[in-house]
Amino acid sequence: MALDGKVALVAGASRGIGADIAKYLARAGAKVAVCARTEEVKDPRLPGTIHSVTKEITDEGGEAVAIVLNMRDPQSIKDTVAKVIDHWGKLDILVNNAAIFVPGNLETVRENHIDLSLEVNVRSYILTMREVIPHMKAAGGGHIVNISSRGAIPLGPGPYTDDQKSRGGDIFYGGEKAMLEGFSQRMAASYQDDGISVNVLSPEGRVATAGNMYASNDRENPDTNFETADDMGQATVWICEQPTEAFTGQVTYDKDLLNKAGIPLKGPFH
Repeated sequence: MALDGKVALVAGASRGIGADIAKYLARAGAKVAVCARTEEVKDPRLPGTIHSVTKEITDEGGEAVAIVLNMRDPQSIKDTVAKVIDHWGKLDILVNNAAIFVPGNLETVRENHIDLSLEVNVRSYILTMREVIPHMKAAGGGHIVNISSRGAIPLGPGPYTDDQKSRGGDIFYGGEKAMLEGFSQRMAASYQDDGISVNVLSPEGRVATAGNMYASNDRENPDTNFETADDMGQATVWICEQPTEAFTGQVTYDKDLLNKAGIPLKGPFH
């Protein structure tokens, strides 16, 4: 398989897009560290844990290990990378997928929610990249895939339509993802000569995952008929198959990438 012998760390992999990316990497032959905070289901709207995803991978014949990772905690990030290195001796692929939305608008948002949003959606990506890059350099290269969103696309100059004014996402998410995309390209340029590619991948449209549906889902009678992020999984594998010097600094979308690569689209499906 294309990624035989590669070691991947997927952050935010207990459910949704991160879990599906982890499964696709494993199916392509990678050994996968399934990393997130969730070890047990405490909310029926958010099924899935690092252990259930790891079991799905191993039941299919893949190799995976579950590691508790708190993306708000710099020490947890350091410890997680160290555990991956201790377990498999190297790290070839990093997928940064963790994300959070906070409630309110600029007038009502709480200061601790501002900190939370920046810590998870921006700082954690920077810290995980900082931790893995020395190991990738030592190994002669690697792939970093940062998950973004169409929310990062700027609105452009106003005045704005009603659709633009009500565009989905919280007050910080789109701006944070825009910052991530620019930062990723800057890092791609900085580490190109080290054989490390840094790319950004977004879903072309909404994927009805547990996290995406959470705010509108009924806790007492939740709809758990979630979609799977097959196109994101396939696209991540394709990126990690490419020579690092040939594909880096890209801000790309799953379906567009697969169409250009001639890979049939699979989903999402229920």
